[in-house]
Amino acid sequence: MRKKLGWLLSLVVLIGTMGAAGTAAQAATAAEPAAATETTAATDIKDQILAVPGMSLIEEKPYPGYRFFVLNYEQPVDHRAPWKGTFKQRLTLLHKDVSRPTVFFTSGYNVNTSPRRSEPTTIVDGNQVSMEYRFFTPSRPDPANWAKLDIWQAASDQHRVFTALKKIYKKNWLATGGSKGGMTATYFERFYPRDMDGVVAYVAPNDVVNKEDSAYDRFFAQVGTKECRDRLNAVQREALVRRVPLEAKYAAAAAENGWTFTTVGNLDKAYEAVVLDFVWAFWQYSLLADCSAVPAAATASDQEIWDTIDAISGFSAYSDQGLETYTPYYYQAGTQLGSPDIKQPHLGNLSRYGYQPPRNFVPRDIPMTFQSGAMRDVDTWVKHHANQMLFVYGQNDPWGAEPFHLGHGARDSYVMTAPGANHGANVAKLQDGEKALATAKILQWAGVAPAATLTGPAKAEPLAKPDAQLDQRDLQREPMLRP
Repeated sequence: MRKKLGWLLSLVVLIGTMGAAGTAAQAATAAEPAAATETTAATDIKDQILAVPGMSLIEEKPYPGYRFFVLNYEQPVDHRAPWKGTFKQRLTLLHKDVSRPTVFFTSGYNVNTSPRRSEPTTIVDGNQVSMEYRFFTPSRPDPANWAKLDIWQAASDQHRVFTALKKIYKKNWLATGGSKGGMTATYFERFYPRDMDGVVAYVAPNDVVNKEDSAYDRFFAQVGTKECRDRLNAVQREALVRRVPLEAKYAAAAAENGWTFTTVGNLDKAYEAVVLDFVWAFWQYSLLADCSAVPAAATASDQEIWDTIDAISGFSAYSDQGLETYTPYYYQAGTQLGSPDIKQPHLGNLSRYGYQPPRNFVPRDIPMTFQSGAMRDVDTWVKHHANQMLFVYGQNDPWGAEPFHLGHGARDSYVMTAPGANHGANVAKLQDGEKALATAKILQWAGVAPAATLTGPAKAEPLAKPDAQLDQRDLQREPMLRP
């Protein structure tokens, strides 16, 4: 699509973007979205969407000011050999107006089938297409050839969706996502750099060399305060000291809930995996202020230790039932994405297994071979070719210990860090100057920057009004290994 020179902001040079809408743009404009009626004088938006070859409707859900569709789109199992079979991939479409820009959102996991709006969608007051990542059920080929689950195939899924819907939504497009979704948006840009007008990648890990994880060790040695670090480490250590009574609780909980441990091997390995997640998961999901709620390990009861670990790490996480949903993620972590291996010296010889590799969390009948060059390729491309990309990290988020970096070849691209923020870092949590600049860039890349931003990015504000329901984040607990 394009990335062409645009206008100047007073403080920085902005690179503008113009959508390659073509000459056949429809003359009729969309009706007021609050009326949720037709987008052209002749054809309802639902009919336009369903006219796309391979697109089918699962359901439409009403939402004030929008049309919201849950869809299936037929995709090749292998984009290099599309004649070898297809599968149905779930999408959602939050439609506002074809005259507005469109944000392509990916979580990197299952798609939320309730109306939701990402931060860039709110900033640009646009439409949002959300895509379920291939191999997350029900978007999984049958039979599942796991060799076709890789970052290029997933990027090609996005490319096909974009190519199909760009004919309807002709204005500028931005790609976005958080965590694995931020990684997904970055990989999409790497393989199809002409599709999007900009990328906003939140808290996206960048594990370039899988066996070199010292950055994480340095992070845990300095994050927060020493008092908080010592308190967390003591609870984690105590959970291993009290392994016998706490594993008895675990066995009882497993019997009550029907948890089994075939994939990881046994209850003991699952228990230790949950405990070793504890410190990481605290910083991923909690704030420094939450440390005061962590009990003093020396005087805590077994139940207090259990409840604290369970609330942060989740004892169901490494059961077969907890792992099943995330098999595609663990497969990718063990074949391309990489995974952390931190030392945790405060545990001494209490750990029997250490940080277990992704192979332990994927059924053994699924073969896995790690491709060491995949992340290095993406990292090199971002350093030398990033164009209109914004990476946002949280200062206290472990996954930000290995971030993306920009090199001399990057253009109009930025890495920003929200002070004190965790894995939920976003533009709104940046310091004022960076928040204004990031907002101005997103508006400008989307082609909707108000004239006021020409006098300086400090005047840049989101165009859409806040909506508590649309803007809420999915509260589903992520496994620690899930970035």
